[in-house]
Amino acid sequence: MEEKCNYSGGEFWPRKIKEHWKAFTVFIIGCVVTIVGALMVLFWFIETSPIGAMGTATIGEWTLAWIWEFFIFLILWELLIVGIPVAVAFGVGWYLFWNRLSAEEKAEFKGRDKNKHRGTSAGGCFGFVMFIAYSIYIYIKGDFFTPFGDYPYTYWVYSWFLALAWLLVIFGIPAAIILTIVYFKVWRKK
Repeated sequence: MEEKCNYSGGEFWPRKIKEHWKAFTVFIIGCVVTIVGALMVLFWFIETSPIGAMGTATIGEWTLAWIWEFFIFLILWELLIVGIPVAVAFGVGWYLFWNRLSAEEKAEFKGRDKNKHRGTSAGGCFGFVMFIAYSIYIYIKGDFFTPFGDYPYTYWVYSWFLALAWLLVIFGIPAAIILTIVYFKVWRKK
């Protein structure tokens, strides 16, 4: 009984995998099939999409508008062909797995979830926000539909740095004002 109450990550999951190895095996097979399916849809979309001239366009012919269109349609196709069926399959599988567990095991899983430390994972957020800011900056300049090959690469690189500068001005100045106010109103009093 003492072992069952141990919620440390190093002992909990290996024990649960051994107890429910069939469900874990089905889960791993489902993950592999999902990855293979997603890659097949990606390769299919690259070869058949009119965006990028069905895989024959050079980098110089691409525009920022093409990149946005390509990713939006790719995400939609991935969701339609892979994402929705996989979500339904995993949802049904989890429902069936959960209903077969005893009340004691359900309590053990719930206790594990309450004791789990949740960290932040905002690592990729800056790149995505920067890409959106860069796209907005290029759109405002009027070069959103301009092929990359029409300008030297330095134009696109310097535009990225200017978009970063505008992003820092737009968010940095209000952040500096707010932090100054918080410093004098809250932190300094402590």
